[in-house]
Amino acid sequence: MISRDDFVARFGGVFEHSPFIAERAYDAGKIAEPLTSGGVHSALATIFRDASADERLGVLRAHPDLAGRLAIAGELTENSRKEQAGAGLDRLTPAEHARFTELNTAYVAKFGFPFIIAVKGLGKDDILTAFKTRIDNDRDAEFATATTQVEKIALLRLQSMLPET
Repeated sequence: MISRDDFVARFGGVFEHSPFIAERAYDAGKIAEPLTSGGVHSALATIFRDASADERLGVLRAHPDLAGRLAIAGELTENSRKEQAGAGLDRLTPAEHARFTELNTAYVAKFGFPFIIAVKGLGKDDILTAFKTRIDNDRDAEFATATTQVEKIALLRLQSMLPET
């Protein structure tokens, strides 16, 4: 059986900057070998859903703005950097970057957490369309959407790390 320290070291960043999720999943006995993307995701997502609203908000707030200041400064986690680059967010024109900055600022002001979307398979236009649509949501609806997107991001990350079954 994988040790707690090894499990947390390997999977503690699947939910952005939130190793408590991997720690709690391990401590609750929810981790079974062989490790699969679906099995680990199920365990981690259960812990995430069972976390307090404040803890889930903390996970949302741990995510970087899309094409934001951390990306410009080269300070994204490796996962976030690859994900944003895959969607072309590292190659925005100045006008596109200004639009992302404007939307990021308005979104955070309205909801209190950054816009979160699983960008794999999406391009910048898809992301902007989702941004423009979701900014009109109420806070409860957007909190639910953002937490669903966080779980999707976690699954995609796990699928790149582990076999499916």
